[in-house]
Amino acid sequence: MPLSPSAHVDTFCRDRLPPVDQWPELHFDLPELTYPERLNCAEELLDASVRRFGADRPCLRTPSETWTYGDLLRRVDQLAWVLVEDHGLVPGNRVLLRGPNNPWLVAAWLAVLKAGGVVVTTMPLLRPVEIAALVEITEPDLAICDHRFTEDLATAAPALPLLVYGGELEARCAAKPAPFPAVPTAADDVALLAPTSGTTGRPKATMHFHRDVIAIADTFSARVVAPRPDDVFTGTPPIGFTFGLGGLVVFPLRAGASSLLLERASASELADAIAAHGVTALFTAPTAYRAMLAAGKAPALTGLRRCVSAGEHLPPAVWDEFHRATGIRIIDGIGGTEMLHVFISAADDDIRPGSTGRVVPGYRAAVLDEEGSPVPDGVPGRLAVTGPTGCRYLSGDRQQAYSQGGWNITGDTYIRDADGYYWFQARSDDMIISAGYNIAGPEVEQALLGHPDVMETAVVAAPDLDRGSVVQAFVVLRDGVTGDAAKVAELQSHVKAVIAPYKYPRRIEFAASLPKTASGKLQRYRLRDLAAGLT
Repeated sequence: MPLSPSAHVDTFCRDRLPPVDQWPELHFDLPELTYPERLNCAEELLDASVRRFGADRPCLRTPSETWTYGDLLRRVDQLAWVLVEDHGLVPGNRVLLRGPNNPWLVAAWLAVLKAGGVVVTTMPLLRPVEIAALVEITEPDLAICDHRFTEDLATAAPALPLLVYGGELEARCAAKPAPFPAVPTAADDVALLAPTSGTTGRPKATMHFHRDVIAIADTFSARVVAPRPDDVFTGTPPIGFTFGLGGLVVFPLRAGASSLLLERASASELADAIAAHGVTALFTAPTAYRAMLAAGKAPALTGLRRCVSAGEHLPPAVWDEFHRATGIRIIDGIGGTEMLHVFISAADDDIRPGSTGRVVPGYRAAVLDEEGSPVPDGVPGRLAVTGPTGCRYLSGDRQQAYSQGGWNITGDTYIRDADGYYWFQARSDDMIISAGYNIAGPEVEQALLGHPDVMETAVVAAPDLDRGSVVQAFVVLRDGVTGDAAKVAELQSHVKAVIAPYKYPRRIEFAASLPKTASGKLQRYRLRDLAAGLT
């Protein structure tokens, strides 16, 4: 499929798309997936929703304030003028966003896109070394940051121009006019660079078009979640994580609904907020569903209409326990940063507990052997998927590993049954998925090796009832250093200070040496067996 003429003056993204013949197959099987050649997803999500549903509808909520659709539109347009008039933003420039889930982060996301820019999404917990690596590969022209999160960003990229919200930016926006005419971007102009660390710990950026952002709303959201204009969404995933971006921004805006944005919430606080604000649609990981029940909060959840789980496998025991306590059937799903959002799921009577579900309308899937041929139903193999979205890595350095034979190869081992339901078996790589977060083992190893007492280390996933898996580190200390509980706490604190805290090893075992082959290659499978208690 040839690319449309781009509206980007800055051709950084177009120049770094992988060759088209390395893309996975794209198809648009539903009539609603036929988009015009010129499409600005911010205009489609916000301006078009104002026209359809009205400016006075609640849009973004927090525990202390509510923005209507009109409020959000005005601030987005004013911020777009600040970007263009005061900072010289031209279409195709990259803008890095950093902050917790709050209305100004959403406004910044929309304003960058409306002005024709490309959003570089980040997780607020990233540390300077992680931010610096992302800045290196995406080369942003500007950053927009919450005033409480500037220190690590300034350390990572001191030369990067910075707009700070939480005082300064709001005043500058108030002095600008509205409306702002949306840049007529091509439907296949890049809208966002979404980072994924992969299994190596070295960040990669996935490139998603304006039409991709709308497509995830018109497939998984419209066909499975089935939102209503009076729904109130909330959830725990950061907006910098594509699961959170869809569930807390794209899906509610496309439906004319509202979103309760919580910067941080424990399980009890999340349940209380759901009850207090009349939340009807919840997006979070299995860990949070179980934690809310453990906190005795089932009565606070009775107003929920939709509960969506993704980011990690949903254990059948968690689904059953939640259903018994609340009467609500959790919608499980598998997606990925490379695909932007969920592509296999099921809702209502289609749910089979323990199964991820069936292919979301608009997508196709198969289970393949190592040669790329479909395996019979009931036989495990590699999960492969295609649809209106697909993997495109920035600069394409890992493109051919993920896109093979026209398929997106997800890195998951699955079984499909005779009824078309997909059943998760295991991850196919060294990625550790813990409480919905993807954690690259080599990245944790590198952080541990930065401690002067660590001579050697290896990190694997250890099974955990509450979190699915946790990071377990096997550590060889330098001679004379005692491996005790105090040293465990010290190493854990060290890792939290170097990389995002959620990546720290929750279990550390000290060893005199690590198992290796005669040629010196680490036998990681033996450590996995140890972590699983199999030896």
